[in-house]
Amino acid sequence: MAEQLQERIDPYLWLEDVEGGEALAWVRKHNEATKAALCDPAFEADKKTLYEISTRPDNIPFITRRRDQLYNFWQDASHVRGLWRRTILEDYRRPEPTWETVLDIDALARAEGEDWVWKGCTTLEPEQRYGLVSLSRGGADAVVVREFDLVQKQFVQDGFALPEAKGGATWLDQDTLLVSTTLGAKATTASGYPRTVRLWRRDSDFMQAPVVFEGEASDIYISASVDREPGFERTFYRRQITFEEGLSYVARKEGEPVLIDLPLDARFNVERDWLVVKLKSDWSLPERTYPADALLAMSFSRFLEGERRFEVLFEPGPRRVLSSFWWTKSRLVLTVLDNLASQIWLGTPGSPWSLEQLEELPDTAFVHAMSLDASQLERTDEILLTISSFVEPMKLALVTGDRRIEVLKEAPAAFDASGLEVTRHEAVSVDGEWIPYYQIGPKGQDEPRPTVLYGYGGFSVSMTPGYLGGIGKTWLERGNVWVVANIRGGGEFGAAWHKAGMREGKRRSHDDFAAIARDLADRGVTRPKQLAAYGGSNGGLLVGNMLTRYPERFGAIWCTVPLLDMQRYTRLLAGPSWVAEYGDPDKPEDWSYMAGFSAYQNLEAGRAYPPVLLVTSRRDDRVHPGHARKMAARLEALEQPVFFYEPDDGGHGAANKEQAAFLSALGLSFLRRTLNGESR
Repeated sequence: MAEQLQERIDPYLWLEDVEGGEALAWVRKHNEATKAALCDPAFEADKKTLYEISTRPDNIPFITRRRDQLYNFWQDASHVRGLWRRTILEDYRRPEPTWETVLDIDALARAEGEDWVWKGCTTLEPEQRYGLVSLSRGGADAVVVREFDLVQKQFVQDGFALPEAKGGATWLDQDTLLVSTTLGAKATTASGYPRTVRLWRRDSDFMQAPVVFEGEASDIYISASVDREPGFERTFYRRQITFEEGLSYVARKEGEPVLIDLPLDARFNVERDWLVVKLKSDWSLPERTYPADALLAMSFSRFLEGERRFEVLFEPGPRRVLSSFWWTKSRLVLTVLDNLASQIWLGTPGSPWSLEQLEELPDTAFVHAMSLDASQLERTDEILLTISSFVEPMKLALVTGDRRIEVLKEAPAAFDASGLEVTRHEAVSVDGEWIPYYQIGPKGQDEPRPTVLYGYGGFSVSMTPGYLGGIGKTWLERGNVWVVANIRGGGEFGAAWHKAGMREGKRRSHDDFAAIARDLADRGVTRPKQLAAYGGSNGGLLVGNMLTRYPERFGAIWCTVPLLDMQRYTRLLAGPSWVAEYGDPDKPEDWSYMAGFSAYQNLEAGRAYPPVLLVTSRRDDRVHPGHARKMAARLEALEQPVFFYEPDDGGHGAANKEQAAFLSALGLSFLRRTLNGESR
């Protein structure tokens, strides 16, 4: 009865049938109309420019070390799907390293007649000769998994192989995998992710593999990981109950696994006998209360025995938060955001621990630390840094064990930044909160310019500076402005900043974005008719709400792979996994606030809306393409200006650099047409 009522209320439910003939005919008709309107000579020029920038031979090849070899996945004009290749560090330091191809994805796709997209490879330690290669059809989250020999550079005949499904596998030993996948009966959660972990032995039927760990159907996903550190060998299981909360366990040889009794929303890491915990909420223990965003450490074995006396490694301050933490061979690497300025700290275990800030890093750039070594057993204390700003090309640096910083590679400049400046501003939101944003545009700007306001505002994702590359060339060089919003719902200022933009606070997050739009107009940076809102995924929901709640503040809405129908999102693909962020529309107490930010339901007849470009993908198995399809259909029925485009491949992101260039150029063409008044 409820579904029948829904059909009467929503005349566009048929567009949720992803592969339905009627729905695909509608998609193709609108694709052609959009291409006819937007794919003009200026579009073609932008697409060519963007593709050339993304496929330059001197772009940085990012690396991961296995044994003594550096592996890189590379895409360029000759290798659209990509090459998995390797070299050595000495050769990598040269301007043009000599690369050995390990796996050619373009050749593989041709040979097998498949639309393969590379999704990575996990190797078996310590030898790292054998790996589990994951390949996606068209860029979807679901993958096939196949065993690969890195020495022979070929797939292992009759080796481990799993058909297409969400999930993956990890090595237990050379002949055994721990597999968390949606294959099999009762193997899928309500969110469409794995519910079980199976122990799969070589040369056996996977469907007969025993289940060694199982979650509830209402969980988000179940996974397993293996610690091979000599003397500390162990297996961990994880029940992700909501997007924010989960339970972790240590497996035992006999009996039930042991619960790691931490707050459900805490993040943690175990290294040898060290347990390191980052809190998302205050944690009250008999000894003391530890604050949200603190980083704690203690002996893991003593923790399992019941002790709870932690050493505090990091304590947050006003707008000072811990962004990430992870281990090298003997150190803990911490990335700290201090009012959005990045710092790298190195922690050395002891009684007490010692913490030392990595010096000689630029003040004006954003620095991100990442691991060089893929193997836990062969880790060193060397780490990689990426260093960049909105207008300065990225540098890749190696930090040696004695903390020396060596720049390995520097990306070429994609645009002339000499006439540009980056400034920071704050707008006042509806409740009086100050909301920061970055503005990148002409120095000494003396008149309103076409401006793009970009944001996300969810899932604790931080909007930090990164080189704008193609946007710089195709947008900023032409005298336009680009703005990045740090609204609530993100992680820029810690747990409280994120929680303020969740659930009941989601509208507040959208109000923050609208406040920046107003501030840009008040400051004379732009005018409403020259201002575009741009966002994707959760950011698509954000800009969808700019359309329905603040249409007078924008001249265009560029909305990609969006959530928009919040009344039905939990019935569509991975939707149930985001209830912690948005709420459950089937609960009246949740829908009472969700109705206020469900953009699809909030379109009104007789109201004028700015032009909209909606982009999704038929292969997106995370956010259902029905959201964008139905929004476009409803806008069209209301006789509002709307463009819609849905490629056959790409998943929740572009399938390759060629498609990425096409979609970006399409958006830029839309902005030219709208912000310059051509559509009005």
